[in-house]
Amino acid sequence: MLLAGLVGGVAVWAVLARALAPTSNTDRTRFDAIVVLGTQSDSDGNPTPCQLARVTEAVAEYERGVAPRIIFTGGAVANQFVEADGMAHAAEARGLPASVILEETQARDTIHNACYTARLMQAHGWRSAEIVSSAGQLPRAALIFHHLPIEWRMHAAPPMEPPSAAGSAAFSSLETLKTVYYLLYSSWAERCSG
Repeated sequence: MLLAGLVGGVAVWAVLARALAPTSNTDRTRFDAIVVLGTQSDSDGNPTPCQLARVTEAVAEYERGVAPRIIFTGGAVANQFVEADGMAHAAEARGLPASVILEETQARDTIHNACYTARLMQAHGWRSAEIVSSAGQLPRAALIFHHLPIEWRMHAAPPMEPPSAAGSAAFSSLETLKTVYYLLYSSWAERCSG
């Protein structure tokens, strides 16, 4: 019974952390960069609907003048295809000039997306970013970016197709589990260094 209570308490903590996660740490409406968090390509290297949704929204934000450049972040995690490469190619196919695209190709999870992108931005003297990802990932991303020395705002990419109820529930459950992992382990064990 104690174990069940502990598990339940941790789950409630994660749900509350997600619900109370900030959506920004600034009032800015213009940023130095748009950062697109990685997600896997399909097994043939083609963009998935999730990737296309993120890319499409980032390009639209660029065209609205939110930032003068886009950073795609994500390594080869789920298969041999580098997530940032696939998203950059999809952005170019949508007319985004290659000169405004940067890629961070080593990140293996959302903490790496945040840390490696913050380092890349600091190396260029950039201090602010709009973070684009799927709505379900943004609360956990906000918990991570909250610890970084940049100004940021979360921005959800609308899905390309309406998710099924089962798919939406599965994604929400997975994100809650990832938040539990972050709160219990990654937040202190995988902090950005150097």
